[in-house]
Amino acid sequence: MNRLTLTPADNAAFFPMLAEIAKDFDNIENPELIRRAPVLARSLPEHLLAFLEDFRLREPSALCVLSGLAVDEELLGPTPEHWRDSQYGSPAFCLEIFFLLCGSVLGDVFGWATQQDGRIMHDVLPIRGHEHYELGSNSLQHLSWHTEDSFHPCRGDYVALMCLKNPDLVETNVCDGGDLEWSTVDVEALFEPEFTQMPDNSHRPENTAQSTGDPAVDRLRARSFALIQSWNDDPVKRPVLFGDRQDPYLALDPYHMKTEGWSGRSAKAFQGLCDEIEAKMKGVALRPGDCAFIDNFRAVHGRKSFRARYDGTDRWLKRLNITRNLRGSRAWRPAPDNRVIY
Repeated sequence: MNRLTLTPADNAAFFPMLAEIAKDFDNIENPELIRRAPVLARSLPEHLLAFLEDFRLREPSALCVLSGLAVDEELLGPTPEHWRDSQYGSPAFCLEIFFLLCGSVLGDVFGWATQQDGRIMHDVLPIRGHEHYELGSNSLQHLSWHTEDSFHPCRGDYVALMCLKNPDLVETNVCDGGDLEWSTVDVEALFEPEFTQMPDNSHRPENTAQSTGDPAVDRLRARSFALIQSWNDDPVKRPVLFGDRQDPYLALDPYHMKTEGWSGRSAKAFQGLCDEIEAKMKGVALRPGDCAFIDNFRAVHGRKSFRARYDGTDRWLKRLNITRNLRGSRAWRPAPDNRVIY
């Protein structure tokens, strides 16, 4: 893991800039703010930009963490009960802007029409009634380790998490592909397109609003839900590994993968990879002000279980999906500058 700790001087340097930006926009989902973020990011401290660029280009680790961002937990107020409408009048707006700017150094932020009503920046927090669901809003069961959106050809290069609250120091589980002993894994078998991956539950219709109020957008989203259903009904076979065979990239989500129909070699190779990942998994307890950037090609991640209190003090993170190839999803987006994948 690579880590950079922001100093009080760093905070003093960029918080006035964040406050000025916040004056010009109503919330973090403002399309103009998201469009301008890569330019605004150039005003961040040079050593911070260099740290993120090194992580992006050299791939020294599958995880980098920025620590030391000043978080006033009294100003934050209670953890929301749900992600809906939490972006309006957000007490964390300046922090959200910082997170957006950092993410924009690594690539283009984007959202899914089928997740959190198409929002770009997600809230990760426990929701009453989701305790045992395989969703980021669960609590009493582990969130199984996975590649983020592994089923989708437009999945992001990075998934980023900014911690606002974590009073119980709940650990995020991360396995860096660079830590795996690849000589013990049947790499060639895992490069073959023999593995089926289902869409995860966060993309299901019941976990987002039924209508946006815009008929054109609703039609596009209905198409996305239909496509996701078709992938559930008739899964596409894909490889689990890709890229360099000496240091492969990964795309897998065992909880949402069906093993029926796999050859004996494929099943054995997959189990061997999972065993090696389990052996090398590490826990990272994010603290308020930590921003973690996980390389979604080189790591899998999950989360340990915890008991939510639903009293306003629960764990609360913000999440971004980031791609280095926004054009790769052009067929899925209504316009070149639209950041939502349908």
